[in-house]
Amino acid sequence: MPTHPQEPDRAASDPGAQVPEGAGPGPRGDLPQPEPPRPEAANGEPGPDAAGPAPAEDEYTTAIQELEDRWRRALADLDNLRKRHARELERERAVERSRTAAAFLPVLDNLELALTHAGADPGAIVEGVRAVRDQAVNVLALLGYPRHAESGVAFDPAWHEVVGVVQDPDAPPGTVVEVLRPGYGDGERQLRPAAVTVAKRE
Repeated sequence: MPTHPQEPDRAASDPGAQVPEGAGPGPRGDLPQPEPPRPEAANGEPGPDAAGPAPAEDEYTTAIQELEDRWRRALADLDNLRKRHARELERERAVERSRTAAAFLPVLDNLELALTHAGADPGAIVEGVRAVRDQAVNVLALLGYPRHAESGVAFDPAWHEVVGVVQDPDAPPGTVVEVLRPGYGDGERQLRPAAVTVAKRE
């Protein structure tokens, strides 16, 4: 039976020939080998080498928590400051009311003294009431509210309130002829303007 000469191994002689997958020669010592899979914990959870949360996320979370804590502390401090300010303001108001009332106590004492001697001498009563009035005016001036009851001065809308216009040939037009009710205080500390009548303008 005729025999054909065997063809040489083309794969071995042809370096460009493709070798089927899995049929190639074994690994060589001079080539890098793939790393084995990382071991996992026995319970199926990732092992110690598993990747954790990104460090940037931890920093952002910590920064947000610190800002929230500072914000809550600032709100608490502001509320405490508001309450303390309200208490101090009420205390100052009470002190001022007490000082004002104490300043008028001598006025009340003198009025009661005048009423006690009302039947003795009518002329003395009038003088006593006038003295008490002057004392009360002085108390108001000490509290920062001086009295204004001048006539013959030019009308000033900041100090005067016109309640009537009169014809007076002896008074220049626009001057105060009579003060019907005195005013107290100046500028922003004015309790009330003086009620006056003013000479009629031509």
